[in-house]
Amino acid sequence: MYIYTEYARKSLTGYTAIIPQVVNADISRVPATDESYPRQLRETPGCPSELFVRGSLPPAGTPHIAIVGTRKATHDGLMVAREIARDLARHGIVVVSGLALGIDAAAHEGALQGGGRTVAVLANGLDTVYPPSHEQLARRILERNGCLLSEYPLGTPAFPSQFLARNRIVSGLALATVIIEAPARSGTLVTAKYALEQGREVFVLPGPARHPNFAGSHRLIREGARLIATADDILEDLGLAASEAAEKRSVTQRTLPLLSESQRRIFDHLSHSTTTQRPDDISAATGLAPNVVGAELTMLTLLDLVVESGPGFVVR
Repeated sequence: MYIYTEYARKSLTGYTAIIPQVVNADISRVPATDESYPRQLRETPGCPSELFVRGSLPPAGTPHIAIVGTRKATHDGLMVAREIARDLARHGIVVVSGLALGIDAAAHEGALQGGGRTVAVLANGLDTVYPPSHEQLARRILERNGCLLSEYPLGTPAFPSQFLARNRIVSGLALATVIIEAPARSGTLVTAKYALEQGREVFVLPGPARHPNFAGSHRLIREGARLIATADDILEDLGLAASEAAEKRSVTQRTLPLLSESQRRIFDHLSHSTTTQRPDDISAATGLAPNVVGAELTMLTLLDLVVESGPGFVVR
């Protein structure tokens, strides 16, 4: 199913043209007035008037943390970015980044390794993935209940200025931004600046004193950003460490990768439902036979992922 809409877009010559756009069924348009629009982002000045979303926005109230850094990252920087993202994901944190080369990609990969959700904010229309080499990574993000997000309608190319504008969304979605390897002149520093203007915490991983990849990072620390070494430092400073809710989310995220295909289909359906779902409703929505739904609901209940509520079931 395709929905045709029109968007006024200013051309490079300064004239305004009406460009027809096609939004297909797996890309949704979310105005800032919609209840599903991320609350954390809505509260920031200059937030986009609408978002285009491919995949599933995380449930409201789920904490987000952004992880960003240079495209030309060191081996150690990539390793630490993956580790921090993985450990945050295991605590139920949604990892936000920009799908760029280097640290961004490592952050998304780490979140997936931790069994968690991750949000990739693009600087172009969602009909293409930029950079093209990350199409497979984008597919994996979508398969694991994450999403691709952009303020730009379909057909919008990735102009250089849009990457800097995109950074305000990356930081605006998150409670805090983690900086890993920021050179003295870096778009990563723009993300840190946006985060501070939005009243969000900025955490910085330090590095070798004279390494150019850390020149901007160390300046941020001198200016008051919080120095961190592990995900535990972030969780502790944000008051998210060792809470009962976080521990339960951690157990859930470790269990999800072990689910069978039919169990995951049922769990995904219940995760996106706002009301209690009867077995017949689940069968109709997932296409699974009633006897399969019944058996898998029993297993999901034993795994403490869903709970019976009245005549139906909900995610615990």
